[in-house]
Amino acid sequence: MDSSGKEREAMQLMAEAEKRVKGSHSFLRGLFGGNTRVEEACEMYTRAANMFKIAKNWSAAGNAFCQAAKLHMQLQSKHDSATSFVDAGNAYKKADPQEAINCLNAAIDIYTDMGRFTIAAKHHITIAEIYEAELVDIEKAIAHYEQAADYYKGEESNSSANKCLLKVAAYAAQLEQYQKAIEIYEQVGTNTMDNPLLKYSAKEYFFKAALCHFIVDELNAKLALEKYEEMFPAFTDSRECKLLKVSKTTIKITPSCLKMNTAFSLGTFSPCWGLVLRSNLVEDIKLDLHGIYTTLVEAAAGEGRFF
Repeated sequence: MDSSGKEREAMQLMAEAEKRVKGSHSFLRGLFGGNTRVEEACEMYTRAANMFKIAKNWSAAGNAFCQAAKLHMQLQSKHDSATSFVDAGNAYKKADPQEAINCLNAAIDIYTDMGRFTIAAKHHITIAEIYEAELVDIEKAIAHYEQAADYYKGEESNSSANKCLLKVAAYAAQLEQYQKAIEIYEQVGTNTMDNPLLKYSAKEYFFKAALCHFIVDELNAKLALEKYEEMFPAFTDSRECKLLKVSKTTIKITPSCLKMNTAFSLGTFSPCWGLVLRSNLVEDIKLDLHGIYTTLVEAAAGEGRFF
């Protein structure tokens, strides 16, 4: 059967499901098998949703899953209701991002009520990604990453919490919320530096915190650098630390090609975002910190001057 045939069959199932729901509201049928008719309607809505998916009618699929979710809730089946809301959200993501968010929020409410905070956190991340990619609302994306991190912490899923917090820190730096970015990078660095499996990432987080410090105040940046070395001695011998300290060089980030203004030649790379190394205060660092970190460290390694 082609997609149009599947869509017609899905519409027929929707109509039949609606009849079952209306029939369950009558007094006599409510006494004798009302719930059975609602259960049948749930199954029909779910079958219809899957047929709409085959036909790539994503909005109709999302609507059908929503109808099933509401009936599952009527039947006091919270898990099935939440699952259907998630299915609805996944369908709506392809056609109506805002409606997808509404459905995922409905699922989150159910999961938190059930105490399933890890699953709720996962769906907060999905919502954050929709705000990032589709609706381009970074503030709301940050809010959902923060909520996800909070839920993960509560469930002792610290690694997952840190991943969310690092997303928040990167966006905070882009939005010039440097103090917030610094606090997160320091927090994650502190949390990871004593972990045998994660401690090698701590130098990256302290490096990024130092970059943000340099924008705010050069003196505080130097004090912060000393603090990081004291907290995490392995940071002292890292190329990241040496790069920050070399010739008292500070870093200016600009959206231009790479330019050099120091006694050191770091070679030529393909710049996405340009860097200017110069002996003055950091003036601007509004761009992707992960890209900056990677570019600087690769440059230092390639030149071999900071080891």
